[in-house]
This record gives sequence, C-alpha cells and structure tokens, in this order.
Amino acid sequence: MSKRTARAAVYDAPNTPFVIKDYPLRDVRPDEVLVRISMSTICRSDIHSWEGRRPNPCPGILGHEIIGMIDQLGGDIEHDMRGDVLSVGDRITWTEYFHHGQSYYRDVHDMPQKSHGVRKYGHDLVADDPHFLGGFAEYCYVVPGTAILKLPDELSDEEATPLNCGVATMVSVTEASEIGLGDIVAIQGLGLLGLYGCAMAKARGARRVIGLDSVGDRLEAAKKFGADFVIDISGRSEDDVVEEVRKLAPPDGVDVVIEVCGVPDVVTAGLKMLRVGGRYTLGGIVTPDANVTVDANMFVKKWVTLRGIHNYHPRHLIQALDFVVANRERFPFKDIVDSKFKLDDLNDAFKRASERTVLRAAVVP
Repeated sequence: MSKRTARAAVYDAPNTPFVIKDYPLRDVRPDEVLVRISMSTICRSDIHSWEGRRPNPCPGILGHEIIGMIDQLGGDIEHDMRGDVLSVGDRITWTEYFHHGQSYYRDVHDMPQKSHGVRKYGHDLVADDPHFLGGFAEYCYVVPGTAILKLPDELSDEEATPLNCGVATMVSVTEASEIGLGDIVAIQGLGLLGLYGCAMAKARGARRVIGLDSVGDRLEAAKKFGADFVIDISGRSEDDVVEEVRKLAPPDGVDVVIEVCGVPDVVTAGLKMLRVGGRYTLGGIVTPDANVTVDANMFVKKWVTLRGIHNYHPRHLIQALDFVVANRERFPFKDIVDSKFKLDDLNDAFKRASERTVLRAAVVP
C-alpha cells in the first residue's frame, strides 16, 4: 500500500485549542485493525481532561466513544468477541480500554478492566506509533487486548457511538446496584449516563425511578427515558432535596441510589435518601481529590452497601448493544446525540458540551 496520512485534532495541553495535524498511516500488523472513523462523541471525562481536571497524556488525541468501518483487517483477526465474522467494510465498536499480556485481575478476579497497565483509547501520546489511538481523528487503530463488536445495520451511528463508554458503563453500574422488581431508584445526574440509567432501571423492573439534576432540558429528557419523577436540585438545600426524594419512596427511603453526576458533594445526600439496607453505587466521580466527609456510622447502622464502578467488563459491551437494540422503540436513544460537528469545529463542540448546552456532541470526521 502507498503511504497515507490522516488528520487528527491534537490536544496539546489543558485549556488550549485543539490543533489539526497530519500523521502517517501504516499498514496494520497481524493482530491490529485500522478503522475509518464514522462518529465519535464527547464524553464528560473528555471535557474533564480538556479542562485540566483529569490527568491525560499530552499531546494526544482525546475521544474514546468511537465507531467506524474496518479499513484494514489484520490476518490474525477473524471474528468479533461474539464469534461473528469480521470483514473489511464492517462497522464496529470496541472496548474503550485495552490490555495485552498477563493479568492477575483478569485471570484471577475476572476484572480485565482493572488490569495493571491497562490503557485507554483517547489517553495516549500521539507521537508514539501508531499515532491514531483516539476518537477525534479520521482513523483509529484497534490494537491487541481490545474486545471488538460488530454492529448491526439497523442501529444508527447516533445510537451506536455511546455504546462503548456510557452505555456499557451503565450496564455495569445497574448490575452492581442489583436493581430488582419493585425497587425504587434515585439517579443523581441526568446526562447520558443518567438517562441510560433511568431506562435500564425500568427495564430491570424498578417500580419507580427518580431523576435529579439542575439542567431543565435534562430533567425533561429523563421523562422520556423512564423517570417517573424528576427533581430540579438547583438552588435547593440538601435536606430539602432529600426530604422530597424520601416522600416519593415510602415508607423509609429508596432502595438504590446511583451517582453519575461526577460531583462528590452529592454523596452525603445520596446516603440520606437510602432505606435501611439500601445500596449506593458511585459511577461518575472519576477526578482525583474528590474528597467528601461522611458519617461512617450511617454505613453500619443503616446496613448500607457502597460500591464504586470504573470501566466495565467486555460482556457489558455486548449487553449494552443488546439492550439498545431491544429497547430502541421504547426509548429515544438516537435523540441523546443532539448535535454534530466537523473535526475542524472540535473547539466549538467542546465549548458547547462543557457549557451543557448540548446533551451529547458528536464529531463526524
């Protein structure tokens, strides 16, 4: 193959503009795939990196919610993780992280997502081969240690792109929360994670889902995704919000609280919402030094189970795809990606996403 180059929007440093640069494309090795990117979406963690609130290698290519068409397929790769045959031209997604080699956590504890040395797409230096390991570019290499999943034709790009981060993460979060028939669930934060959380909670049999946020458009959107009640927390005291939630969860509070807003200050409120024996899952607080002071006595006397979820198991990506395919007529998943930008307009896309004037911004190279 003749030598080719492709464009990428490079993240040089926090709080600086993205710069469009060209890098060489090489032929794939036997255990790699080269993907021509169809769409990438801006995750809240991308914004945290861009704002300097989360460490990320620089200069690099941000973006890990990615789908695309196979441009080159390494000779050692024949099937996706479900066993479907892969071919050039297939549209695929893949796990947001990769790890190649031995792994104590994968092999012994079935936690590949927490393997020592795990790396994530959108979190690598662009100067290093193969350069393209992030979503905000024209191409991306899928490297060894990544689980690949072929996408069905009926899914739109808007429905498919968030699967490998937000949707799969919420499969893991709702599973860890052990949501069952008849449960009452409160969800703190109604961005993409929270909206999918509402939908999954209802699909798991929750009799009542309560969504909390401060953004009006998100509160309205949550009603379309299964929230039975929404509460605008802006300008209200913690005790006031807790009281309203508990009134909706007789006789003694909610069964499950899920945090996906990324704000540590909400944790004390979440604990107060729970009934005795309730379960609290944190899924959004991923920035360092997110310190919060809680009364540890509450864990003991209220029999509270607290769990943190970061990343997901590859099977959760399969379940995310199956959930969206099965429920795409019930919930308007396509509407969550509510804006599209060209690669050259990435600075504007990040500004809009940071200001929360869009729900999920998509970049279409």
